[in-house]
Amino acid sequence: MFNAEIRSLLVQVISSWQVLVVSGVIVLYIFLVNYVAKAYHRRPSGPPVSKKAKPEKPAAAPAKSADDELGLEEAAPKN
Repeated sequence: MFNAEIRSLLVQVISSWQVLVVSGVIVLYIFLVNYVAKAYHRRPSGPPVSKKAKPEKPAAAPAKSADDELGLEEAAPKN
């Protein structure tokens, strides 16, 4: 598929110090980003905080008429 000259050139390019350094920096960068992302998304390890407030009752919903599909109220005309 490749002749010997292209293979030797490819080996020289891949094993050059510039390619090896850049590849190492990219790998270190990926590890650093993953470490920071895991630390950022980790939950705090402190004791759980319990809410001692009374549960609120939900507000009563206003009555809807059959004609009012969108829940909009019409203003009464002033006489």
